[in-house]
Amino acid sequence: MAKMLNLKLKIWRQNSAKDQGHFEEYTTSVADDASFLEMLDYVNEELIEKDHEPIAFDHDCREGICGTCGVMINGQAHGPQKGTATCQLHMRQFNDGDEIVVEPWRAAGFPIVKDLVVNRAAFDRIVEAGGYISVDTGAPQDANAIPIPKDAADAAMDAAACIGCGACVAACPNSAAQLFTAAKMQHLNMLPQGQPERYARSEAMVEKMEEFFGSCTNHGECQEACPKEISIDFIAMLNRDYLKAKWANRRRLGQKKIG
Repeated sequence: MAKMLNLKLKIWRQNSAKDQGHFEEYTTSVADDASFLEMLDYVNEELIEKDHEPIAFDHDCREGICGTCGVMINGQAHGPQKGTATCQLHMRQFNDGDEIVVEPWRAAGFPIVKDLVVNRAAFDRIVEAGGYISVDTGAPQDANAIPIPKDAADAAMDAAACIGCGACVAACPNSAAQLFTAAKMQHLNMLPQGQPERYARSEAMVEKMEEFFGSCTNHGECQEACPKEISIDFIAMLNRDYLKAKWANRRRLGQKKIG
């Protein structure tokens, strides 16, 4: 049977990126089998009934796969349950009488749109820089036409689990995006189909990332905050491929000049 929780909430309110922003306090009662986003829905219903502005927060799938729902909960990206996106966090993780502090991601690369909503367009720019494979369209290939070693396929799938939520950036003291970029890069770099553009992809994605985010200094907070528990081993692979890309691309440019 569901247990009712009486909670005190401190939620960040901010009209736009240009405003200062501040915390506002609310109280609510919610069943412990409700999700965290359902709890915010209940608070918004109460605000609307009082003719107050509801709290803006991002969400879509509510199944932990779209990556839009992330917020800081008591200073932790996505909250206290490891390997769980905010939309899949349930109120049973909290106790009756708790105070819960809810904030948006804090990073210059994620400007606040309103309240708990941030603009993640910087992630789109990184993917646009090289997170794809250029292929001719047409009839699909036979599934066995390009043999892929199982280890490579498994590792690529682990990297491809990234949902682009931004928790890695929010948790990092440097606001670094290496884990996101590494995941989006390596799930292609590990596959045979990704080899023709491997070095161009590696250089382009890393350098686009550096336009928006800080540098990785191996704190490891990104791995702990990631709702898909993606390993920082992928960051080591990113660094390796970026160094190889700089050497290979510079050598290629030198050969063109000589020619």
